[in-house]
Amino acid sequence: MGAYILRRLLLIIPTLFGIMLLNFIIIQFAPGGPVEQILHQLEEGGHGGGATERFAGGGEGTAPAGQQTGSTESSYRGSQGLEQELKDELTRQFGLDKPPMQRFLLMLWNYARFDFGESFYRSTSVIDLIVSKMDVSISLGLWTTLIAYLVSIPLGIAKAVRDGSRFDAISSGIIVAAYAIPSFLFAIVLLVLFAGGSYWQIFPLRGLTSDNWDQLSLVGKVLDYLWHIVLPVSAMMVSGFATLTLLTRNSFLDEIRKQYVMTARAKGLSERRVLYGHVFRNAMLIVIAGFPGAFLGAFFAGAIIVETVFSLDGMGLLSFESVVNRDYPVVLGTLYIFGLMGLVVKLVSDLMYVWIDPRIDFERREG
Repeated sequence: MGAYILRRLLLIIPTLFGIMLLNFIIIQFAPGGPVEQILHQLEEGGHGGGATERFAGGGEGTAPAGQQTGSTESSYRGSQGLEQELKDELTRQFGLDKPPMQRFLLMLWNYARFDFGESFYRSTSVIDLIVSKMDVSISLGLWTTLIAYLVSIPLGIAKAVRDGSRFDAISSGIIVAAYAIPSFLFAIVLLVLFAGGSYWQIFPLRGLTSDNWDQLSLVGKVLDYLWHIVLPVSAMMVSGFATLTLLTRNSFLDEIRKQYVMTARAKGLSERRVLYGHVFRNAMLIVIAGFPGAFLGAFFAGAIIVETVFSLDGMGLLSFESVVNRDYPVVLGTLYIFGLMGLVVKLVSDLMYVWIDPRIDFERREG
């Protein structure tokens, strides 16, 4: 097993390299880089705020050159009519005056040391910016995953036991319909219905806490927090809830039809003992081992749209705004961190299979 873990860890390096290289190349061809963004803001009257003043005024605190990866299109319309010296200065401050290969290699060297530089538009380092947004995304991801598991596993077992019944057919129809609803559309529907849209003002429109959070008691803070996360968590768990329920059902059905279950029933064991003493461990192998991956998916991928809709200041909203603003240090920094996390979590998921069922031996199967 040690050799298998070592091989998987070494495989992370070329995989992560390929991810960063592909996205770096894509960014080179993306129109409207950070220089063009600043010039366009200056042309329209300096609406760029802090970012415009920082770079147009020759301010300090730019990110390391290895992380400035946007393209510089001299023909971009936003730059027409502005002094070429200003554009050259912005290009130098962003680090775009260096060849692409040099920028890429320097970026990899910095990222290998977890040096992600500074954001183009915020006077803070990328790592500090990511850490400041983590609590919101972790909170949403953890609640979404836990509730989905607590609801989906019992429901999936009930569907497996009642396979072919009216309950199974009706619940399957509801689950498939829920899975077909995009999370962003469901989030908007929840806002319209329950957050002061056209119907009821039951839940808050945005944020995870109220304005008077500091004045509330401990119980009041807990209730206020739970009141705020109802709609975002509900929107995030719809698709995951459907997938996990059907996965549990099918896994249980597959185990129930095996010979050892028939033998256990022939020995006179109760149906409850058969289900939870014999079937549960084998059927739950794939469901429980997938928990780390499910959490990471809810933590990042599923939160992007939901955080944007509910104006939650987490990793999802940060990633969206960074892409729109061409804040490449933040874009590539978050991509590197979550790419690394995803690869490590995949390894942890495989190791959980072995921990739950010692009969599984990945090293022997690879041999």
